[in-house]
Amino acid sequence: MPSSPLASVLFVCVHNAGRSQMAAGFLSHLAGDRVEVRSAGSLPGDRVNPAAVEAMREVGVDIAGRKPKVLTTEAVQASDYVITMGCGDACPVFPGKKYLDWALADPAGKGVEAVRPIRDEIRERVEALIAEIDAGPEA
Repeated sequence: MPSSPLASVLFVCVHNAGRSQMAAGFLSHLAGDRVEVRSAGSLPGDRVNPAAVEAMREVGVDIAGRKPKVLTTEAVQASDYVITMGCGDACPVFPGKKYLDWALADPAGKGVEAVRPIRDEIRERVEALIAEIDAGPEA
Protein backbone atom coordinates (compact mmCIF):
# COMPACT_ATOMS: atom_id res chain seq x y z
CA MET A 1 0.00 0.00 0.00
CA PRO A 2 1.51 3.38 -0.99
CA SER A 3 2.30 5.76 1.83
CA SER A 4 0.79 9.22 1.86
CA PRO A 5 2.93 12.11 0.58
CA LEU A 6 5.25 13.85 3.04
CA ALA A 7 4.00 17.25 1.88
CA SER A 8 1.99 19.03 -0.77
CA VAL A 9 3.49 21.85 -2.81
CA LEU A 10 1.81 24.50 -4.97
CA PHE A 11 3.92 26.43 -7.49
CA VAL A 12 2.39 29.73 -8.64
CA CYS A 13 3.39 32.17 -11.37
CA VAL A 14 1.33 34.56 -13.47
CA HIS A 15 0.65 32.46 -16.57
CA ASN A 16 1.36 28.95 -15.20
CA ALA A 17 3.11 28.39 -18.51
CA GLY A 18 6.84 28.44 -17.70
CA ARG A 19 8.44 28.68 -14.26
CA SER A 20 5.71 26.98 -12.23
CA GLN A 21 5.31 24.23 -14.83
CA MET A 22 9.06 23.54 -14.89
CA ALA A 23 9.18 23.49 -11.07
CA ALA A 24 6.19 21.13 -10.86
CA GLY A 25 7.77 18.90 -13.51
CA PHE A 26 11.06 18.70 -11.63
CA LEU A 27 9.39 18.07 -8.27
CA SER A 28 7.22 15.28 -9.67
CA HIS A 29 10.21 13.77 -11.48
CA LEU A 30 12.66 13.98 -8.56
CA ALA A 31 10.39 13.31 -5.57
CA GLY A 32 7.91 10.91 -7.13
CA ASP A 33 5.00 10.02 -4.85
CA ARG A 34 6.73 11.47 -1.78
CA VAL A 35 5.31 14.91 -2.55
CA GLU A 36 1.94 15.98 -3.92
CA VAL A 37 2.54 18.59 -6.63
CA ARG A 38 0.25 21.35 -7.95
CA SER A 39 0.82 24.39 -10.13
CA ALA A 40 -1.38 27.32 -11.04
CA GLY A 41 -1.35 30.87 -12.34
CA SER A 42 -3.05 34.11 -11.38
CA LEU A 43 -3.74 34.76 -15.10
CA PRO A 44 -3.13 31.38 -16.77
CA GLY A 45 -1.99 31.28 -20.38
CA ASP A 46 -3.41 29.21 -23.20
CA ARG A 47 -0.59 26.67 -23.23
CA VAL A 48 2.72 25.79 -21.65
CA ASN A 49 5.63 27.77 -23.11
CA PRO A 50 7.14 25.67 -25.95
CA ALA A 51 10.68 26.77 -24.99
CA ALA A 52 10.06 25.53 -21.42
CA VAL A 53 8.75 22.21 -22.79
CA GLU A 54 11.86 21.81 -24.95
CA ALA A 55 14.26 22.83 -22.16
CA MET A 56 12.69 20.26 -19.83
CA ARG A 57 12.70 17.57 -22.53
CA GLU A 58 16.48 18.08 -22.79
CA VAL A 59 16.86 16.91 -19.17
CA GLY A 60 14.40 14.02 -19.44
CA VAL A 61 11.30 15.66 -17.92
CA ASP A 62 8.15 15.74 -20.06
CA ILE A 63 5.79 18.66 -19.39
CA ALA A 64 4.33 18.74 -22.92
CA GLY A 65 0.92 17.42 -21.86
CA ARG A 66 0.37 19.93 -19.06
CA LYS A 67 -2.19 22.73 -19.24
CA PRO A 68 -2.08 26.06 -17.39
CA LYS A 69 -4.58 26.19 -14.52
CA VAL A 70 -6.14 29.07 -12.65
CA LEU A 71 -5.04 29.68 -9.07
CA THR A 72 -7.81 28.81 -6.61
CA THR A 73 -8.18 29.38 -2.90
CA GLU A 74 -8.77 25.62 -2.55
CA ALA A 75 -5.38 24.80 -4.11
CA VAL A 76 -3.64 27.09 -1.62
CA GLN A 77 -5.60 25.66 1.32
CA ALA A 78 -4.71 22.09 0.28
CA SER A 79 -0.96 22.80 0.08
CA ASP A 80 1.68 22.78 2.81
CA TYR A 81 4.11 24.85 0.74
CA VAL A 82 3.11 27.71 -1.56
CA ILE A 83 5.97 28.81 -3.79
CA THR A 84 5.38 31.99 -5.74
CA MET A 85 7.36 33.08 -8.77
CA GLY A 86 6.04 36.52 -9.51
CA CYS A 87 2.28 36.11 -9.11
CA GLY A 88 1.95 39.62 -7.71
CA ASP A 89 -0.77 40.31 -5.16
CA ALA A 90 -3.03 37.54 -6.49
CA CYS A 91 -1.73 34.86 -4.13
CA PRO A 92 -4.07 34.25 -1.20
CA VAL A 93 -2.35 33.85 2.15
CA PHE A 94 -3.50 31.41 4.84
CA PRO A 95 -2.01 30.77 8.27
CA GLY A 96 -0.05 27.55 8.70
CA LYS A 97 1.35 27.45 5.17
CA LYS A 98 5.00 27.80 4.34
CA TYR A 99 5.38 30.56 1.73
CA LEU A 100 8.51 30.91 -0.37
CA ASP A 101 9.05 33.49 -3.09
CA TRP A 102 11.50 32.42 -5.76
CA ALA A 103 12.74 35.41 -7.73
CA LEU A 104 13.29 33.91 -11.17
CA ALA A 105 13.49 35.43 -14.63
CA ASP A 106 10.30 35.03 -16.66
CA PRO A 107 10.85 32.70 -19.65
CA ALA A 108 7.87 34.16 -21.56
CA GLY A 109 8.83 35.11 -25.10
CA LYS A 110 12.36 33.72 -24.77
CA GLY A 111 14.00 30.96 -26.81
CA VAL A 112 15.22 27.69 -25.36
CA GLU A 113 18.79 29.05 -25.02
CA ALA A 114 17.53 31.74 -22.61
CA VAL A 115 15.24 29.29 -20.77
CA ARG A 116 18.01 26.77 -19.95
CA PRO A 117 19.61 28.85 -17.14
CA ILE A 118 16.15 29.48 -15.63
CA ARG A 119 15.43 25.74 -15.82
CA ASP A 120 18.74 24.93 -14.13
CA GLU A 121 18.11 27.41 -11.31
CA ILE A 122 14.62 25.96 -10.79
CA ARG A 123 16.10 22.46 -10.55
CA GLU A 124 18.58 23.59 -7.87
CA ARG A 125 15.78 25.20 -5.85
CA VAL A 126 13.55 22.13 -6.22
CA GLU A 127 16.38 19.86 -5.04
CA ALA A 128 16.85 22.08 -1.96
CA LEU A 129 13.08 22.02 -1.34
CA ILE A 130 13.05 18.20 -1.49
CA ALA A 131 15.90 18.10 1.04
CA GLU A 132 13.92 20.43 3.34
CA ILE A 133 10.76 18.32 3.02
CA ASP A 134 12.69 15.09 3.60
CA ALA A 135 14.29 16.60 6.73
CA GLY A 136 10.83 17.07 8.23
CA PRO A 137 9.08 19.94 9.98
CA GLU A 138 11.64 20.14 12.80
CA ALA A 139 14.46 21.06 10.39
